[in-house]
Amino acid sequence: MSIVLDEQYYSKLEELQAVGFALVELTLYLDTHPHDAQAIQQFNQLAMQQHQCRQSFESLYGPTLQFGNSYSKYPWQWSESPWPWQV
Repeated sequence: MSIVLDEQYYSKLEELQAVGFALVELTLYLDTHPHDAQAIQQFNQLAMQQHQCRQSFESLYGPTLQFGNSYSKYPWQWSESPWPWQV
């Protein structure tokens, strides 16, 4: 069965992935440069942006993280697809 998703799905998912990638890179940088205040500020801004992006995406398309990191509406949404890693 093929699921057709709107352009907004892919746009929001791409934004969420881009912010997540930047956070991983900044984490690696900060592991070796723990006193870089500008990088810490950027990390915190991106962490807030990721939270907002995730909330926006999940309110429209369902959870992205498991084990209590994302809420589920009723009925349980993890049984619904597509999951973000399937697209």
